[in-house]
Parts: sequence; C-alpha cells; structure tokens
Amino acid sequence: MPRRSLTAVLLVGAIAFPAAGAQGRVTPDTPRPIDAGSSLWAEELTFMEVRDLVRAGTTTIIIGTGGVEQNGPYVAGGKHNFVLQTVMPYVARAVGQALLAPIVKFVPEGRIEPTASGHMQFAGTVSLEASTFEALLTDICRSYAAHGFTDLVLIGDSGGNQRGMQNVADALNAKWIAAGLTARLHYLPEYYTEDQWSYDFLKAQGIVQVDSMAPQGQARDRRTDTRNGMHDDIYYEAQIAVQDPNLIRAAQRQRAGQMSLHGVDLSNIEKTVELGRKLAEYRAGITARALARSRQRLRTP
Repeated sequence: MPRRSLTAVLLVGAIAFPAAGAQGRVTPDTPRPIDAGSSLWAEELTFMEVRDLVRAGTTTIIIGTGGVEQNGPYVAGGKHNFVLQTVMPYVARAVGQALLAPIVKFVPEGRIEPTASGHMQFAGTVSLEASTFEALLTDICRSYAAHGFTDLVLIGDSGGNQRGMQNVADALNAKWIAAGLTARLHYLPEYYTEDQWSYDFLKAQGIVQVDSMAPQGQARDRRTDTRNGMHDDIYYEAQIAVQDPNLIRAAQRQRAGQMSLHGVDLSNIEKTVELGRKLAEYRAGITARALARSRQRLRTP
C-alpha cells in the first residue's frame, strides 16, 4: 500500500475510534460495574469506590505528614512515615466513616544550602522549604474538598511539621468560610503534643527510659525525643516494628547484642510489636477526641 494511502487509513481509524467507543467511555458518574474493594487508604481505592463512599457519608479524610530524617544508628530514615502507617488506620477506625490520604512523606527538615542545618546534616534526609510544604498541603486539601470531603484532618508526626499545617488550616478555613463552603480543615496538634512521645502512657506501662547524657540539672528520665545522643527511643521503635522489625534492624542488633535501648529491653520482638499496637490505639483515641472538639469549634455559628 502506498505510504499516503496507509496514512489516510490510520487517520480515518483514529477519527472513527472515539466516535465508536464514546458510549462506553468512563465518566465521573459511571456506575461501578463490580463489587467495591475495601481499604481505608484512599490511594488503594478506585475513583468509583471513593466517589460512592463519599456519597454514602464517608466525608472525612485524614492527611498525615511524616518526614525522612536521621534517626540514629538503628532506625530507617522514614521513621515518621512508618509510624503513621501504623497509627493512621487506628485513627480512621476511632473517628468512623473516614478515609486515609497518602502520607505526605517530605517535610521541612532543616536548611539545605549553602550550609546544611538540622537533620539535613545527615545523609539520606530530604527537606522542603516551608513555602513548598505549605503549597503542597494546600493543594492536597483543595483536591479532597473539591471531591466532596467536608472534614479534612491534618496530623503531623514531627515537630517541624506543625507550624506549616497550622498556617494551611487557618488560610483554607478562612477562604472556605468566606465562600460559604461546608468543608473545614482540622489541624490537630494534640496528635503530636498531648502526652508528647507518649511519655505518660509508657510510664503507666512500667517503661522507664534513662538518658545518661541528660543536660546538667535535668532528670535522666524525662520527656524528650533525644536520649544518649540518639534521636530514637522505644516509642518510635515499637510503632515502627508493627510495620516491619527490619526497619529497626532487629536481626542485626540481636547478633550485635544491641537490643537494649535507653535501659529498655527490646529483644522480645513480639512484645515490642504488641506495645506498638497499644501505642497506636492510645494515640488514635487522643486524635478522635481532638477531632470531635475541632468539629464543634469550627462548625459552631
């Protein structure tokens, strides 16, 4: 077939195909052709499944911000993200009729250049400018609001995330209220600050962590995220171990005799994982109560 004729046939086919297939084209309102799958994580659902859940009353979406940073010699850099993977399903179940957004894995961690600061001094850390972080969160929240979610929840597993989340919540709530929209953005600092690092909860479980390098005048057993020169403790390790003990290098540490951390024995991995689940349930309760208060505050005329 001459080249010109072949090109003509291809063009005719390209023009005809959309017309022939138009009736079967998927639209935002196309009925679901199969039974719905099941997951709390929105990214694991099809658009039809998310759409139908929202229409049936699942109008809460929980957005967790984590981070990638240094965490001492034993714990993988995605510590905060792994903690959120453990805790967020507990939060969704405690809240009820809620889905989970993909975890926001990159957050402010320190100055990148010209001289690195904070966690950015350590290899593997990824940092965002505060403006980048806030812009990212803003667009994520706007996206979910556009699809019918009316209660959007921001929780952050790291201290450096808190101000940006507050700024985004203040700005979007002001905008949505002024526009007469029903969506509200709930920033819940309680997830991070109420019983910070679950110090009181762990003490109630009989767990005491000792910092032999405590600053002069401060107790060796105190509420802190850094002990013995390490940004790591059983609070984080237990929640991470629920995902995978390899993330806290359990096997390597067992061989090296390094399964004691700040005076706490972690060698019984099953017991450590069970503690992680208890911590997740405890933190979910804090978060659910905080959301109830926020809903009342933001929706009271």
